[in-house]
Amino acid sequence: MKTLPDIPVATPPLTAEGFAHVDHWVFDLDNTLYSHEAKVWPQVDERITLFLAELFGLDGLSSRALQKYYYQRYGTTLKGLMEEHGVDPDDFLDFAHQIDLSLLDPNPELGEAIAALPGRKLILTNGSRGHAENVAGKLGILHHFEDIFDIVQAGFLPKPERATYENFLAKHSVDPGRAAMFEDIEKNLVVPSALGMKTVLIVPRTPDPFREAWEQVAVEAGHVHHVTTDLAGFLKPLGRPAERRS
Repeated sequence: MKTLPDIPVATPPLTAEGFAHVDHWVFDLDNTLYSHEAKVWPQVDERITLFLAELFGLDGLSSRALQKYYYQRYGTTLKGLMEEHGVDPDDFLDFAHQIDLSLLDPNPELGEAIAALPGRKLILTNGSRGHAENVAGKLGILHHFEDIFDIVQAGFLPKPERATYENFLAKHSVDPGRAAMFEDIEKNLVVPSALGMKTVLIVPRTPDPFREAWEQVAVEAGHVHHVTTDLAGFLKPLGRPAERRS
């Protein structure tokens, strides 16, 4: 696997025919359905740091270091806190998602593109249902999704764990051979690709100073079928003409 210096990149070339078999559209939430300019995820990240600082009586730097340790070892900070300290996940999620969405504007262009996709649309997130509903609601796109599969339904086992995807597919009767997965973190597309899903990596148009460099680079790999900086623009040619929609 190698990283590419330039974005955007699409490989193989984008064609609507390449998605003709897809009738299940699965979207990650954070940094996928909105851009980093809305400053949604940085607030969540800061709230997690504050949660650890208050829980353990740590200074900011020590709390941040512990947060990243749990993230690297367990996939989410929450999973580490549950495993090692028995932290109540509801308390953590409620605290982490008390954020200001005032910079997150409605995105009617994305809503129209999602609405035009043939078949079912679902959200698969490592966040909470409440957070997903708040964000998608502010974007004006929540009503386009049939359901949300969140970290609670996943039994607090986060992506990229294979069992989480398998549980999601089983719960919603999704045939992976007829599904597409849209994600902003490359490693979270490994299992979807292996299961037979079409995969699309979403990368930022401009560097996001609040995220690690490896989390936002266009990646060339067998499990990444397409890369885009423009989700709405990517989806548009995959939708049905307006006159054919129900």
